[in-house]
Amino acid sequence: MRSDRTLNPQSENQEPRAETPATPAAGHVALVGAGPGSAELLTLRGAALLAKADVVFTVREPGPELAKYRGALLRHCREDVKVVEPAECGGEIDALAVTHARDGHRVVRLYSGDPIFGCRGADLAAACREAGVEYEVVPGLPAVTAVPTHAGIPLMPEGVSDVRVVNAKDPGADWSHRGEGTLVVMFPDAPDGEDARHSGPGYDQLCKSLVAGGRPGTTPVAATRMGSTTEQTTVVSTLSRLTADIKAADAKGHNVTTPALVIVGEAAERQRELSWFETRPLFGWRVLVPRTKEQAASLSEQLYGYGAVPEEVPTISVEPPRTPQQIERAVRGLVTGRYQWVAFTSFNAVKAIRERFESYGLDARAFAGVKVAAVGEQTAAALRDFGIQPDLTPPPEKQSAAGLVEVWPPYDAELDPIERVLLPRADIATETLAAGLGDLGWEVDDVTAYRTVRAAPPPAPTREAIKGGEFDAVLFTSSSTVRNLVGIAGKPHNATVIGVIGPETAKTAEEFGLRVDVTAPKTSVSALASALSEYGATQRAEAVAAGKPVLKPSQKRRGRRRKTV
Repeated sequence: MRSDRTLNPQSENQEPRAETPATPAAGHVALVGAGPGSAELLTLRGAALLAKADVVFTVREPGPELAKYRGALLRHCREDVKVVEPAECGGEIDALAVTHARDGHRVVRLYSGDPIFGCRGADLAAACREAGVEYEVVPGLPAVTAVPTHAGIPLMPEGVSDVRVVNAKDPGADWSHRGEGTLVVMFPDAPDGEDARHSGPGYDQLCKSLVAGGRPGTTPVAATRMGSTTEQTTVVSTLSRLTADIKAADAKGHNVTTPALVIVGEAAERQRELSWFETRPLFGWRVLVPRTKEQAASLSEQLYGYGAVPEEVPTISVEPPRTPQQIERAVRGLVTGRYQWVAFTSFNAVKAIRERFESYGLDARAFAGVKVAAVGEQTAAALRDFGIQPDLTPPPEKQSAAGLVEVWPPYDAELDPIERVLLPRADIATETLAAGLGDLGWEVDDVTAYRTVRAAPPPAPTREAIKGGEFDAVLFTSSSTVRNLVGIAGKPHNATVIGVIGPETAKTAEEFGLRVDVTAPKTSVSALASALSEYGATQRAEAVAAGKPVLKPSQKRRGRRRKTV
């Protein structure tokens, strides 16, 4: 609350002041290194500056994977931030950044790596200094160190004390052999259709130049493409064999092209034993998660940890009940002591009750004196987020309505003051829990808390990817997700791995002609993700043991569709 003195400038002991025109805020330019290809490598300082930015100049990178990288970086920004793509600047990106800063804006220029190591951030810094604009340089992880680390290549293994970095785009690059150190070659590739003056020499010419410079053809060499992204691939070879081995990798679908980094020397041989990023069980797998982003958050995070690229496609839209009077009476009953128990069987049921409570200005304290039961880890987590610790949950091995019935106490008129249970749920939920509680002597108010309707179809490219086998796996978390995904997008391709959360979901999938490859050992999304990870690890181990290339399911497709049984 403001004081009277603030409200009235003519108050005692305060002289009247003349109005002064507002001065524009001082502009600022931040040169932010964002890492070579993963938004996870952004520093805390970089994230803080993005959150304050008025204008952001994004990175210039090719390919859909790095387009996602740009999008992930921009999630740190405010909704009203102005985003400028480098292609829109006509070669005047530094001048435009300075102009925005002079207009009083806080500007962030993103670099894929470190701003002044391998990037041209020094040019922008000089332009700011000349213009008298305040600027800051935020270091990032340069590709020279981050990419070998993601490939599992130590640049300075025991016995090696020298690392040399060469920019292959420099026409005057020195390829002469110098001692036994490690050589890191930036921009080695020469993409088709680009001006040769701005391209590397290409792998074949690079290897010939190194051999001509004095290195033996047997020198170990590793080429890593799309470093630190889930499309990263590394080919380990020798100078005399690298070009042929890259062509062989291309033929298998690995496509070791741009952007790439080449490491030359004994350090390259360590990749086979130290590879950690590319050997994760689901590395590079594109996994379809037919849930909303809100519901899929924990599942997607777990899949990401296994190396997968999760993609959420909602199959169900949650809507309020057509007639809200029933749920309104239930909420009043909770507050007035009508119920001894309330049983939640889904995240959406918790969300529906919580929203109704909050609309009345109520919070978790209104549950005082009421016992709460929950089915499923996500449901229990939603209750805890609301401030409620569940009193009863099914055993870990049987996270289902039937499992909750098995541990629910029977009604005892002498011990239980109230015999009524509130069961808020979806309009299409099964009768398992309500019937089971009735058999135990409880009176159940079975209330529709929300309706589930089929979501709108995903965009055409996603539908074609599902039917064409571009997804490596799809994880079904309920029978309705099976029915609705097939209804809005079609059946997954025969090569796509099908994972299900339990027997009922498996039965529905098989009814639609889908081969079930993975079933969670218990009814939880975490167990489902873990089971898919174990499946992927087994497939990888079998391929390695047989001396075959490790291919994703999408790389094995033969154009067949699943047959309906």
